[in-house]
Amino acid sequence: MSVEKRKESPSVPGGGGALVKRAKSDSEEKDKELILSTERSGTHNALVGTIKRTSSLQAPVMQLIGHEGEVYSCKFDPSGQHIASASYDRQILLWDTYGECKNYGVLRGHTNAILELHWSRDGSQLYTCSADKTVCIWDANTGERTRRWKGHNMVVNSCQVARRGPEHIVSGSDDGHIKLWDSREKDAVQTYTDSYQVTSVCFSDAGDMIYSGGLDNEIKVWDMRKKEVAYTLTGHMDTIAGLALSPDGSSLLSNSMDNTVRIWDVKPFAPADRCTQVLQGAPHGYEKNLITPCWSTDGSQVACGSADRTAVIWEASSGKILYKLPGHKGCVNDVDWHPKEPIIMSGSTDKTILLGEVKETK
Repeated sequence: MSVEKRKESPSVPGGGGALVKRAKSDSEEKDKELILSTERSGTHNALVGTIKRTSSLQAPVMQLIGHEGEVYSCKFDPSGQHIASASYDRQILLWDTYGECKNYGVLRGHTNAILELHWSRDGSQLYTCSADKTVCIWDANTGERTRRWKGHNMVVNSCQVARRGPEHIVSGSDDGHIKLWDSREKDAVQTYTDSYQVTSVCFSDAGDMIYSGGLDNEIKVWDMRKKEVAYTLTGHMDTIAGLALSPDGSSLLSNSMDNTVRIWDVKPFAPADRCTQVLQGAPHGYEKNLITPCWSTDGSQVACGSADRTAVIWEASSGKILYKLPGHKGCVNDVDWHPKEPIIMSGSTDKTILLGEVKETK
């Protein structure tokens, strides 16, 4: 199995640490190349190799430092220009994606760890859920909290926003309830009850189904009109840690504490065995964190964090590992794909966020 790694310092013939220098060029295209040189290669700045840059990041790998606790969730906004991250420190930090990745905003108001966040479709709002039992809406421009829902009576592990139609929010909690929220309403507009704690929730593409995962190792598909489970996806052998729907809405990605990531066919008339891919290589650790996977923008690749301190990227069609990206010093809890460029973001227990560029998908 061939695995491509993100090297912290590229190896150079003749030994010695490599210095990475920017190529001096008038053209913008050439500015996306790096020249590697080493002091041991005969001349002080001898050209020994060229790496093609694939993104507009200031460097191939950028580290964002500012959180005072474990980073549980990090997401690009729809434009790709900004990042929001949520942490055990109860704060939401807003960052620039490009340049020096400046931290330009801090949103405070939750009274316990923030476990998941998402941007609204136009990037003007943020939705968060927390161990303080609440689900909140924030104005991304002013930093003000515009809505605080208190319907759950235990930790809210997961939340997600609908892709189309009214921007409904779904949340899943340790109290076994899945709640549907409308920003115009004070209370939940619908509640679905599971027998076990709910650890992850996700909307279908049309917004008429809710996928939920929990401690019973199953993924339930709830019909919102009938208010009942339409069907169940079985195969995982441990708690479901995270769910993500593919860009075209036809496949569901799930990560479980059984150390596998699975891809499911969720089209209406799919075969009885809906599991199309079982991906290995992103193990969970003793912390049993809720690690959320993600899809690449074109749906050809999937990524997931791991307790072995790496972010793993697979080819969705073959299940082959393409990258195992190091750099973190703790469990990688969340990953997100840039909406327009081949950039993968990872947030970790080590309180940092890494942005790394990968090869463009063909």
